[in-house]
Amino acid sequence: MLNNDLHIKYLSLQSILREMGSAAIGFSGGIDSTLLVRAATDVLGDNALAVIGRSETYPTREFEEAIALAESFGSRYRVVNTEETDDLKFKENPPDRCYFCKNELFGKLGGIAQEEGIRWIADGTITDDLGDFRPGMRAKSENNVRSPLLEAGLSKDDVRLIAQHLNIPTWDKPSFACLASRFPYGFGITKENLMKIDAAETFLRDHGFRFFRVRHHDDKTARIELGKQDFHRVFDDNFRAELVAHFKGIGYHYVTLDLQGFRSGSMNETLTTEQKEEYLKVK
Repeated sequence: MLNNDLHIKYLSLQSILREMGSAAIGFSGGIDSTLLVRAATDVLGDNALAVIGRSETYPTREFEEAIALAESFGSRYRVVNTEETDDLKFKENPPDRCYFCKNELFGKLGGIAQEEGIRWIADGTITDDLGDFRPGMRAKSENNVRSPLLEAGLSKDDVRLIAQHLNIPTWDKPSFACLASRFPYGFGITKENLMKIDAAETFLRDHGFRFFRVRHHDDKTARIELGKQDFHRVFDDNFRAELVAHFKGIGYHYVTLDLQGFRSGSMNETLTTEQKEEYLKVK
């Protein structure tokens, strides 16, 4: 059972979706957009459309999971190829890289919505996102994107508890940013290196790791961030040899373990508060 506060918030989300009437939702397979797609499907039926972007920045397993979730909800969905990796500004990898990526996605969403006669485009932004460094929020305002979870006042904890109540199997899934976030700012992003990161992280996922990132440095070095509860696993001689062999097989010369462990947005640690504020300004 949901507590009274969560029940009211979920009723508010349903009311917002009902008022919207129809929505094309950017669906990544993360728990926020997953709950939004599930709720929109329940409220709007075929007037809700999950749009799954496909590009080198999107992990293969995440894409497959998004398809499976949409099908399990009975949601109508479409796959659209996004070309952010062809955008010169995105490839240069400035600190506001996410703006160019989101602008590409929302542009595709807008085209699909117009084609299908859908009134709104929507995303899975929640209250937690307002306190983070997220240059992609600029693209939201420029493309008239609505965020029903945010409008209903839902936090990450709220989303997880509601998803658990609805028996969504990924309710406790760790957050997972796009693969472009694995590069230091200013280091050029290429399709080839995105594929290397995808192969490296797929190896970790296939071996049961849940909290991890593989950061890509100077084309030769992989810096692995793991949840501290998993550090002991890489000190097993057999597993370590298998991991190193796999990473070298996909092109890394040096395979390192970050002793600080897994943390989202670690590449932002190089930015000052002033730099973050500058890149968040409307240009």
